[in-house]
Amino acid sequence: MQLLNAPIRAYFGYREERIVSLYEHALETQEKWFTFLIRNGLKTKFGHNFGFTPNMSYEAFQRNIPPQNYNALYPYIERIINGEEYVLWNSKVEWLAKSSGTTQAKSKYIPVTNDSLKLNNYLSAKDSLTFYIELFPETEIFAGKGITLGGCIQQMEMETKLKCGDISAVLMENMPAIGEYLKAPSKEVLLNEDWSTKLQLIAKHTVDENITSISGVPSWMLLVLSEVLKISGKNHLSEVWPNLELYFHGGVALSLYREVYTKLLPNSVFYMNMYNASEGFFGFQDQRCCDDLLLLTDNGIFYEFLELDEMGTKNKRAIPLQEVKLHKNYAIIITTPAGLWRYEIGDTIVFTSLRPYRFKITGRTTHYLNAFGEELVVDNADKALAEACRQTGAVLSDYTAAPLFLEASERKGKHQWLIEFSTFPDDIEKFREILDQTLKSLNSDYEAKRTGSLLLESPEIIIAQEGTFMKWLRKKNKLGGQNKVPRLQNDRGLMEEILN
Repeated sequence: MQLLNAPIRAYFGYREERIVSLYEHALETQEKWFTFLIRNGLKTKFGHNFGFTPNMSYEAFQRNIPPQNYNALYPYIERIINGEEYVLWNSKVEWLAKSSGTTQAKSKYIPVTNDSLKLNNYLSAKDSLTFYIELFPETEIFAGKGITLGGCIQQMEMETKLKCGDISAVLMENMPAIGEYLKAPSKEVLLNEDWSTKLQLIAKHTVDENITSISGVPSWMLLVLSEVLKISGKNHLSEVWPNLELYFHGGVALSLYREVYTKLLPNSVFYMNMYNASEGFFGFQDQRCCDDLLLLTDNGIFYEFLELDEMGTKNKRAIPLQEVKLHKNYAIIITTPAGLWRYEIGDTIVFTSLRPYRFKITGRTTHYLNAFGEELVVDNADKALAEACRQTGAVLSDYTAAPLFLEASERKGKHQWLIEFSTFPDDIEKFREILDQTLKSLNSDYEAKRTGSLLLESPEIIIAQEGTFMKWLRKKNKLGGQNKVPRLQNDRGLMEEILN
């Protein structure tokens, strides 16, 4: 495969116009995609119902179509599942991406079209490699193979002719031949339905391969890497895969697992942050210095943003990209070539740069703690836990948190953290204190509510038995792929379910 490295690297190196487009022409390309999406929407039943016109302005688009959550869009998706065509997009739908998101609700089914694959998913994947080669011109990544740890093809919960699977499995099934050639192990192994068996088979079939890149959710990828070391009998992955240079990661914060990855992987490995969801591929890391994500503005999707304090209002107004401001928390709204019209994906972000447009994911619109006015988001929790782990030598496997109301008054209580460790902290009380103090330093609302413990008492930590979260995911049929445990909940439903 060494012979392939130079020509493939050259191909991606010649795509400099993509770098220019994403860096310098974000607003112009957003206008282009808006026009493209409207023209295709004209030929759909959704477009007919919402009064699409050939020269529809953005103002008319805003007026005619309210932001849509999954429940609002589901009647149209159900018609697609039942075999109706041209419902949401101007082409036939053959695939659905099954997504549980990070909710306890029943599975969501996201339409996937040839246009969404071509104009968004695969174009974005190619762009990520273009930017990587810009950062590392002498890369040898194409001299070996890459492991992509994803989901599988799944059965629908209702009768339909459509095919269904995790988005990673859908992408793998439709992958161009060169992409399949550069993957390891075989597609049959990577799409295996039994998660435990798949982890073992991936390790078994790649331990003797020249692996140069890995891709997957950090918490799940650790299981594969541990299995590789177990099979090989080695102490460090540099002894197994000496040419490993790149880890594409996303789904959960790497900061929670950074210490253990530093011990496992060679120092030369570059960690490339990715934001690839069932609904689309939205961003990737484009710098060596920090893991902020570059917004993919020329990849088939039209973006809008909604300030969090407007989420619950009746006449909430989303804004286009040109109106966003730095350091404000926004919910993302997307319109895509899969027919997701003004769709609220449920993630929240903060822009860290406007030239080019870079951002950080801060959490989920449904995942926060605000039972006492503390407004704690997932980003706060991940950073505080990472710091507590760092100072106490702990390694965290998974966690969730919920409010615990005191019996005397529902206006006072505390946060209860259910944490599963793979390496226990040297002092659990110290861990709790660091978590609390770091949250205070990150979030002024939390600090105010903790002052004098008048509203919010010191956090409580419950140590979960090994395998607790895995058992819950298995019971929910959410084992593997892009599924993950909801981090923060504003009620006790999930917490009680897992504790029981």
